[in-house]
Amino acid sequence: MTRVAAIDCGTNSIRLLVADIDPEAGTLVDLDRRMTIVRLGQGVDRTGRLAPEALERTFAACREYAAAIKELGAERVRFVATSASRDAENREDFVRGVMDILGVEPEVITGDQEAEFSFTGATKELRGSDEYLVVDIGGGSTEFVVGTGHVEAARSVDIGCVRLTERHVRHDPPTEDEVAAIRADVRAAIALAEETVPVREARTLVGLAGSVTTVAALALRLGEYDSAAIHRSRIPYERVAEVSARLRSLTHDERAAFPVIHPGRVDVIVAGALVLEEIMTHVAAQEVVVSEHDILDGIAWSLA
Repeated sequence: MTRVAAIDCGTNSIRLLVADIDPEAGTLVDLDRRMTIVRLGQGVDRTGRLAPEALERTFAACREYAAAIKELGAERVRFVATSASRDAENREDFVRGVMDILGVEPEVITGDQEAEFSFTGATKELRGSDEYLVVDIGGGSTEFVVGTGHVEAARSVDIGCVRLTERHVRHDPPTEDEVAAIRADVRAAIALAEETVPVREARTLVGLAGSVTTVAALALRLGEYDSAAIHRSRIPYERVAEVSARLRSLTHDERAAFPVIHPGRVDVIVAGALVLEEIMTHVAAQEVVVSEHDILDGIAWSLA
């Protein structure tokens, strides 16, 4: 049994998992799993730089996580940073700040590495010999991964809920033209991914990350966010399309009234839902299997 701490720092959120892992038994037991919306990718698509206020929000969360890791006595720590920090000119400021707080260097991983971790985290507990298409819809990028037990093909493309919202949305609720622009970007990105990943061949679509789990919570009509109810739920395409249409008809305040939508996701969930809807349309998926286990779990397994 090994006690590990995994940190996943994305464009929209930073997350911590402290867990006991038994590689021989193939078990991962959560001790602490938490998420903080820090919007590290604020403005990166436009400026190419991490904003000072975004860095400070991220460092504040890192201080909290460092205390939790110390209290629980994790033997190994791994900090992985994804899309926003890959794109930023001043990412060294981010690296130095994290090292000062946590004592480990953040690994600014490639899209292919991100895909590998996401696939491992999402499929480790799934049984059977199905070929999976795993889609990890993040704030700055989306990963498409196909495999059966291991990754066979993967591609990361620059469509994410934060990036698309900042790029296209100027009205509340978004206009038809803004929605069409988001759809166009998503379709172009799917076509790019399909150059190397056979997205239509997999039998089972598995969806990861906050946009997907939030759509699932709304589709299941949950009164409050319930990870146990969401994890491994199967959401039909029709319900995803209904939720997507409903979200883009509402104002920010109307969306904020749903308790299952995290306050830090209210402004970007329309774009996230559109990404999921467009992917399901393209691959003709009748349903999406929703996983609460994702890149964070994959990082943890890499430490075992």
